[in-house]
Amino acid sequence: MRSGVFADYKLFACNSHPELAQEIASIMGKPLGRATVTKFSDGEISVNIWETVRGLDVYIIQSTCNPVNDNLMELLIMIDAMKRASAGRINAVIPYYGYARQDRKAKARDPITAKLVADLLMAAGADRVVTMDLHANQIQGYFDIPVDHLLGMPIIAKYFKERHMEDLVVVSPDHGSVTRARNLAQYLNCPIAIIDKRRPEPNKSEIMNIIGNIEGKNCIIIDDMIDTAGTISNAANAIKALGAKSVRAAATHPILSGPAVERLRDCAIEELVLLNTVPLAEEKKLDKMTFLSVAPLFAEAMTRVFTNGSISVLFD
Repeated sequence: MRSGVFADYKLFACNSHPELAQEIASIMGKPLGRATVTKFSDGEISVNIWETVRGLDVYIIQSTCNPVNDNLMELLIMIDAMKRASAGRINAVIPYYGYARQDRKAKARDPITAKLVADLLMAAGADRVVTMDLHANQIQGYFDIPVDHLLGMPIIAKYFKERHMEDLVVVSPDHGSVTRARNLAQYLNCPIAIIDKRRPEPNKSEIMNIIGNIEGKNCIIIDDMIDTAGTISNAANAIKALGAKSVRAAATHPILSGPAVERLRDCAIEELVLLNTVPLAEEKKLDKMTFLSVAPLFAEAMTRVFTNGSISVLFD
């Protein structure tokens, strides 16, 4: 791994989320580096870097969201291009880390794709990863390079704190999000509730029980991602039916695939707070959605990485 003090740094972006990359660059006061990511006629990805990166600290901004395979390959190929151009250090800035849901063998003969992607990033030449709200914290341990794992919860917590809402309860939509819910509840100084569910097959969930008091309360459901929205819409409808005064929800990664938009439109959620780690098409946006930007947090983290400053203060 290359490390040390670098004379300067440059920012580059692939094609997954140019708006976020541009916002980060604007905050950092740097233009995005001149690079093009295109395809050959047969679909192979072509990367061209049009300025020198020799000896510099390089940051490549790319969420591995849909189309996940194209976006992942773009990132890997740009990392390889930077390595072969003698960049001093290569930092993969991945606001949304795809393939993270398969983080262990849940049953016989399962792959562990979160580890596979980590291996690919290191093999390509990445020296550091900066990401946000991994699906499981242990994914950090799949890397043999530094991983700066930023949290979206403080951004969401600040938003709700400024609303000065009363009778709050933070609801975890499943057992996997309990820690996230507890952290938000601690910030908002309110109790938590937990939804006990089972998942008979991928992208399907069934509510079994609700642990905690939500009757007459303003509930906030918190999760790391919303994909098909089955979990969060079922949770919202269940707690509303059991007497919740209002239901709001928040998530870091708005994947919103398949029937997600229809489910969110028709469910009991009054307001949905989302971070912009992945781009969302205009036709998928609803009036009940509120978008908060992660660009200031990533810009501050990247600045601290370059200056060898502390990242931990950003978790407060």
